[in-house]
Amino acid sequence: MIRTILLAGILLASETYFGQKLKTIAYQDGSQKLNGLVTSNAGKKLPGVLILPAWKGIDEEAKTAAAELEKQGYIAFVADIYGEGNIPTDMETAAKSSGYYKKNYEAYQKRISLALEQLKKSGAIPNKIAVIGYCFGGTGALESARGNLPVVGVVSIHGSIGKDRTRKNEPIAAKILVENPADDKSVSPEDYDDLVKEMNDGNADWQIITYAHSKHTFTDPKSQDYNEVMAKRAWNHTLMFLKEILK
Repeated sequence: MIRTILLAGILLASETYFGQKLKTIAYQDGSQKLNGLVTSNAGKKLPGVLILPAWKGIDEEAKTAAAELEKQGYIAFVADIYGEGNIPTDMETAAKSSGYYKKNYEAYQKRISLALEQLKKSGAIPNKIAVIGYCFGGTGALESARGNLPVVGVVSIHGSIGKDRTRKNEPIAAKILVENPADDKSVSPEDYDDLVKEMNDGNADWQIITYAHSKHTFTDPKSQDYNEVMAKRAWNHTLMFLKEILK
């Protein structure tokens, strides 16, 4: 009984914390309503970071990242890719929904572009904006670079790094950081090699950091794959990269 009460208190405190720090911003893609989240420093003229969440949509990891980025002096906006009424409730739906946007990458790039506009409207300095993404969002971070969206850099955190081989490799202007768990079974050696070739073909400023003894969702404290040491290193690498390109 006591444990249940304590857990409820922790959850309530967490919701209150995020409620104070993050404000819901409604925006549209045609008739589809989207609900993003922005940090409480919106309205100030600061560098901005767009956060693309994992395959189940906006989650605690994305919210925590936004709150931490605010502490570092960034306006952070958490994108809603799926839209109201389309948020996955289970693994099967998440796989189907994320798979749609991976295949229809132009639709994914459009949703990212709409979120970037909201980040600018929230005060982010237009020429000082970066994108970070987790898992499915890590794929989106790379799509931001592939689509030459108006960002100076992207961070793909345990993202799916492969793309359809029928797509041509294009010039890439954004600086790229890929944080790759060494034991991620969803990333094949061919995907890795293709990404390196793609970035070299695009004359990109790129780096890949591989984290030992780490499985796919190694940065998520709620995941059984969580690796606390490597997760902290990855976050520090993210902050170092953002500081270099945005400050």
